[in-house]
Amino acid sequence: MYMRVSKNKFVTVTYDLHVGEGQDRELKERATPDQPMKFIYGNGDMLEAFEKNLSGLEVGDRFEFTLTPEQAFGPHDEESVQDIPKDVFMFDGVFDSERVKEGAMLPMMTGDGQRIMGIVKEVKDDVVVMDFNHPLAGETLHFAGQVADVHEPTAEELAEMEQMMHGGCGGHDHDGCGGCDGCCH
Repeated sequence: MYMRVSKNKFVTVTYDLHVGEGQDRELKERATPDQPMKFIYGNGDMLEAFEKNLSGLEVGDRFEFTLTPEQAFGPHDEESVQDIPKDVFMFDGVFDSERVKEGAMLPMMTGDGQRIMGIVKEVKDDVVVMDFNHPLAGETLHFAGQVADVHEPTAEELAEMEQMMHGGCGGHDHDGCGGCDGCCH
């Protein structure tokens, strides 16, 4: 008998994540058998609504569900789009035009030292327009996949999960949805 997806279990899933509505859905992320999504259920690393939709499933069970923006990463907040003075992006007195270009995702630091990611929306003469919303904010998320494994986590898996949360990326393809921030937070 297989274990069920439940608190503190090590869970491995494969899925396709589409965003958008109706015919306008776009494939945004894929967790494949070669690079599945691995996480510890109930650890706070995944979206709560994502986990609730997997609760009680066993290995081999298929799932398909939709999360509203409110259940996922919230609505797109215009106040999170900010003009940052260009001098913030200077390195040795020169603007870093190699990295600071439209569409680039850059790590930034808040005034209180918190690390956040921002997407460059536009580079103007004196400012860089940065969007600090999660890349999937405002999006409806459609997940379709299968539970590949459920078991008690080993000490090695616990260490791997700790490493992923503090400086590594999990083993699946985020395909432009925010690197390690994908559906992980």
